[in-house]
Amino acid sequence: MQKPFMRIPYTGPLPPPIIVPRNANTPTGAVCALTKFLSAPPSPRLSPPPGTNARTVLLTGAGVSVASGLADYRGTAGTYTLNKTYRPIYYNEFISNHEARKRYWARSFLGWTNLHKARPNDAHLAIRELGEQGFISKVITQTSNEFMTDVDSFHPIAHPDLPTLELHGYLRSLVCVQCGNHLPREDFQKSLSTLNPQWAAFLAEMLETGALDSEHPDERRKKGLKSNPDGDVDVPGAPYTTFRYPACPTCLASPPTLSDGSQSIVTLDADGAWSPKSTAGVLKPAVVMFGESIAAEVKVAAEEAIDNASRILVIGSSLATYSAWRLVKRAKERSMPIGVLNLGGVRGEDSFYVQSETENDGSLGVRCSERADKILPLLARNLELTATAV
Repeated sequence: MQKPFMRIPYTGPLPPPIIVPRNANTPTGAVCALTKFLSAPPSPRLSPPPGTNARTVLLTGAGVSVASGLADYRGTAGTYTLNKTYRPIYYNEFISNHEARKRYWARSFLGWTNLHKARPNDAHLAIRELGEQGFISKVITQTSNEFMTDVDSFHPIAHPDLPTLELHGYLRSLVCVQCGNHLPREDFQKSLSTLNPQWAAFLAEMLETGALDSEHPDERRKKGLKSNPDGDVDVPGAPYTTFRYPACPTCLASPPTLSDGSQSIVTLDADGAWSPKSTAGVLKPAVVMFGESIAAEVKVAAEEAIDNASRILVIGSSLATYSAWRLVKRAKERSMPIGVLNLGGVRGEDSFYVQSETENDGSLGVRCSERADKILPLLARNLELTATAV
């Protein structure tokens, strides 16, 4: 039987960034070029025209959240710098394999604390300012899937009045595979602690000794821990098979009817954990796992955000995931000016800046290799000063 086609992140090395325009190779030059990019009128090449929306849509990635204390698991060449042999769990494996879920939730239980305490940084706050200044129409964030952990939805917190589309879902809650019920991750974490007192004691010990204070892989290795690209913590040799997790409370109270018309069964073990005798009540993180499709309505909303804008600015993303790359491809097909603010290489960027014009001050496209938390506040300030001077 042929295996189902499954898109996985691009993992090959990426070429060095193409700096556009040439003077965008310094922070000052990058700010000037991005100022021209955001304030330029819609390109006459746009097809179809953007209507009344002459603003920019942002596509953000994990690089935006680095300054919040979360690790960026790709180096400047686009390849994984953290546990390069790591294989993420796939949707079908998570759904069908009780032991796989035990391992997943045990490691996630240990890694949640650092993710949960992280907060928006200067880049997120600067995006809010850009939205208030009228330059941004919408933010599409891809930093909530299994390799990108924008756990508390930094963008909606930092700029609640600026529309945000979470392309890959979010880690702040769980969703039941059978009934669709949502459960706050904080409540789930408490349940995990109750069901796994020895693991909870181990986590408390790690927190007390500061073993989880650093996201740096070398520091964690010294303490017997291994960080994975999905934000969890691996303890080599740990008894993951002993870990237990709760059932969906909605399914437990009222077992749903399955897709084949049969009545589901949801039972608990002696300590109150989900029992493998159950045929429903499986909770998963509310993110798009590898091998899982993005919801149709989310896909349509993302495409509409591209089609309704006059330009796109990619921030903190190497576009390794196909779902993000295809949006920039769509923008390119519309002849939208493309901007990229990302440290290191970006997938397919050599095709973004093929232009016939010999002169470009940034209004036709921009490519900078700088830190978002350093450049975006300067950009917002520069745009404010420019508006005041007019």
